[in-house]
Formats: sequence, structure tokens, C-alpha cells
Amino acid sequence: MTRTLYAYAFLDEFVLLYPVYALLFADTGLSLWQISSLFVLWSLTGLALEVPSGVWADASSRRALLRLGPLLGAVGFALWVAVPSYAAFAAGFVLWGARGALGSGALEALVYEELDRLGSADRYARAMGRAHAAGQVAVVSAMALAGPVLAWGGYPAVGAASVAACLLTALVAGRLPEHRTGDPAPEHGAASMRSGLAAARRDRSVRGALLLVPAVAAVWGALDEYTPLLVRGTGVPDSTVPYALVLIWTGVTTGSLLAGPGGRLGRRGLAALLALSALALAAGALSGVPAGIALVAVAFGGFQLATVVADARLQERIEGTGRATLTSIAGLGTEAVTLTVHGLYAVLGTTAAHGTVFALCAVPYLVTALCLALARRPREIVRRRRNESPRGGR
Repeated sequence: MTRTLYAYAFLDEFVLLYPVYALLFADTGLSLWQISSLFVLWSLTGLALEVPSGVWADASSRRALLRLGPLLGAVGFALWVAVPSYAAFAAGFVLWGARGALGSGALEALVYEELDRLGSADRYARAMGRAHAAGQVAVVSAMALAGPVLAWGGYPAVGAASVAACLLTALVAGRLPEHRTGDPAPEHGAASMRSGLAAARRDRSVRGALLLVPAVAAVWGALDEYTPLLVRGTGVPDSTVPYALVLIWTGVTTGSLLAGPGGRLGRRGLAALLALSALALAAGALSGVPAGIALVAVAFGGFQLATVVADARLQERIEGTGRATLTSIAGLGTEAVTLTVHGLYAVLGTTAAHGTVFALCAVPYLVTALCLALARRPREIVRRRRNESPRGGR
């Protein structure tokens, strides 16, 4: 299964339009506020569909949703290059947001339960870490290829390559194993929703894991959008900025690849990882010199590792039928915090340097690390074989 997962993760991110779609919007004549409104529409679509898509994934075939998502993306990207206009771009972002929501929760739940079925649930963090690394390699590859393809065939060629990548992603998704039968009846979906929420209310460790995912993933995920501005602020020529971004992405990819051993980190080990990464982020951002970007890369690598570990902890603590629902709730929290960080950055960035804003954004990680270090040890997770009866009182 893992080879198929890695191929899926690579193709899902190998979209040549990603590095140049803002240029497409500007060349079509869109104003800055129109472009910004498209990003808001994209985020709101994801927020609105995040939890319903998780409920759907628990009530039906998760593999089918993973196939449907890329097909929606293919339609959206085709619209962008076929009839470039504000309306087409808006429709494409709605489809793109739906694509992301359909995959969020469904992929994690499918991978965890298939590994669990094979008695290899402890390999989840390593498998997902490598999948994230494959996706990050795809992003860098798309950045490298977008320029030559754009110069050769313009936006139609870039769009055609992106549509082809989406179609291949859907094809590979169909090869992911799924040994479950979903009941698409509405009451089954409602039952999945109730089961997931009841588990979160009943179990303190599930609630903690749900909160940990957005606490770890959201802030640095939002900061990633501003790294070109941080790099430019160090005084390097614009032509050098992409190389610094590759360094940062190399750090993120390294963090993904370390998810296997990182999965063995205890509560205090994870707290130490977050604290050290936060200090590296603050030091690198405040240095104001190009060499400081290396510390930012180290910090992002640490945050990526912590993100994969937090997701693995959540999957370990979920029992019952609401796995994708609860994973989507964590994704909803991440999206909400990310939007908040974007808003705060817009406010702080008008009066403070980018390095200062990055350093301030390290503070939430220090707070999260302190909370983890002081938290009581969660109850031990007891994994039962499928043919064992529940213990008394459970």
C-alpha cells in the first residue's frame, strides 16, 4: 500500500499551476482585491466542507472520495486556462477547496485503518511522513518545471500538465486498498458524526489530541506563505529568493522523513521539539541575514515533524466509526487558526518587519510546549484485537 500512497501524494502536489497561478490572475487583469477575494473564497469553501466531507468519508467509501477530489481539481484548472476570467477563477477555487476537503480526513483514516488491519498501526507516522515528503518533493519539482513549460507553451501548456496530474492522481487513488463497506444512508452519516463527537466529549486524551493538531500545524503553515517576503527582507537579490525557499522546503522534507523515529517521542520529547523549533524560528527570523534562513528551515522541519506526530497521536486515540469525522474536525480547527494568523499578520506586518512578525509567531509554540510539558500523562491506549471482547467497564 505504501508505494501507492507515495505515488498518490506526489501526483496530488505535482501541479505546475501552483507556482504561477497568481501570475495568471494578474495577467488576466484582476486587481489585488479580486485576487485576495479568491483566496478568501478558497478558504471559506474548505471551512464549510471540512467536517461534512469527514462525515461522508465515514459513511461511504473513502477511496471513492479520494478519486473524486482530484477530478474536481482537474475541472477547476481546465476552467482557469480555457476561459480565464474572475468567474472561472472563482469556480475553480470552489472546486479546489472541495477537492482539499474531500481528501482531508479520508486519506488519514483510510491509511491508518488499513495499516491497523495488517497489525502495523505503529508504522502510520513513518508512512504519512514519507507521503508528506513525496508531496514536498513534488512541489519543488513543479516549481522547477513550471518556468520552462510556461516559456514553451504558455498558460495552456501549464494548465494541461496540471489537469493531467489530477487525472493521474485519481487513477492512482483507485489503487489504494480499502477493506471496509460504507453505508451511504444519511442516518449512517449522522451516526458517524455523533460517534466522533461523543468520543471527544468522553475521552480527555481525544480532546487533547484534537487540540494539538491545529496548535502544531496552523501557525507555521500560515507563515509559509510569507517566507518569500522574509527572505527578501534579508537583503538578497530577488533572483536568489527561490534558492532560499528550496532550502526551507528541504528542511520541511527532512522533518517528514524523520516522522518514523519521531513517532516514538514522548510528551516531553514533543514539547522539547516544539520549544527548540520555536527558538530556531525566532533566532533565524530576527537575525536579518541570509544565513538566518537556515535556522528557519530547521524550525520548519521541526514543526513538520511535530505535525505528523500530532496527527499520528490523534489516529491512535480514535476508536469507533468516526475517524474521518474527528480528523476533519481537527482540520477545521487548523483552517480556522490559519485564517486568524493571516489576519494578524496583515495587521502586524503594516508596522513591524517580517522578521519581527515571524518571531512573534514563535510564541504560540512555546506556550504549546509548556502546556505539553505540564500536562498530566494521558491514559494508556489499549489496542484490542478485532476478535477480543471489550474489557469490563469499556
